[in-house]
Amino acid sequence: MKAAILEQVNKPLQIKNIKFNTLKRGQVLVELAYSGVCHSQLMEARGKRGEDKWLPHLLGHEGTGIVKEIGEGVTKVNVGDKVILGWIKGEGIDANTAQYTSHNQIINSGKVTTFSEFSVVSENRVVKLPANIPMDVGVLFGCAILTGAGILINEIKPKEKSTIAIFGLGGIGLSGLMATKLFNLNNVIAIDIEDDKLKLAKEFGATHTINSLKEDVIAKINELTNFNGVDYSMESSGIASVIETAFKVVKKGGGLCVFASHPKNGDMIKLDPYDLICGKQIKGSWGGSSKPDKDIPEFAKLYKEGQLPLEKLLDKKYKLDEINQALDDLENRKVTRPLIVINESLK
Repeated sequence: MKAAILEQVNKPLQIKNIKFNTLKRGQVLVELAYSGVCHSQLMEARGKRGEDKWLPHLLGHEGTGIVKEIGEGVTKVNVGDKVILGWIKGEGIDANTAQYTSHNQIINSGKVTTFSEFSVVSENRVVKLPANIPMDVGVLFGCAILTGAGILINEIKPKEKSTIAIFGLGGIGLSGLMATKLFNLNNVIAIDIEDDKLKLAKEFGATHTINSLKEDVIAKINELTNFNGVDYSMESSGIASVIETAFKVVKKGGGLCVFASHPKNGDMIKLDPYDLICGKQIKGSWGGSSKPDKDIPEFAKLYKEGQLPLEKLLDKKYKLDEINQALDDLENRKVTRPLIVINESLK
């Protein structure tokens, strides 16, 4: 089976044939239909996560496919089930990671990987694909929607008539922006450096947009909020200085900044302690506090009702052989969420 392998950081992934022996307890063999490409995977490939002790290894943590075989103890899925693969732990066995070989070389992997034709994943990293959810859209339920919409629904839980600023309009930021329409909010401010994404943000519920390359974000938000600041901010750009700005613009006396991004290894954020004394709050989010087995069916229901137009995030398709182009395009902000087409015939 063909796979994209990270052999050296900051070097192109290598497309090679790999194989595995037999499934172990709690493992599931999935034939992949599609994979998404998350910014965190780009960071890992570019060596921005610090020392990588597991090279060479596979990548990818959101995808869809069909179960081909199950290991001992697996009860959550059966052969033939359509499934979503994701990085957030769900119900089921937390199995050992798989190892593959390529020409007698050991290829490592995590609990879930998706840049390959087949993948051996842990039972607790798969969830059955809800009925009537397309396989391509389903990849977004593995990371983007659980994290982005999860932050809004599970963590921020915005109050009626409140205001929010969303920084960074990638897959996670736009998923969070979609979720704002589930709440009766006054101002929804979207911030990015790409005009095309800001235009899309208007479709997804933004009342105001700010291009941070052209406008002073803090001054503009002060203007929009009469210098009170926003009630909430959500940050997903992956840049430490943007986390700082997202914290600065929340109001004193209860304003909350939640960030999902993970800046490159070694980058630090600086906060004014006085802001904390004045009641501003900041926290990081681990996958939107989502529980995949509970939240995926709920988000699928919202998608089928037309409240989460997720298909608009998948703006370009690539073949597995084009994975490096997909990573380059994501890095250069030419695409919102690359979709890797691995086996489109799987239905």
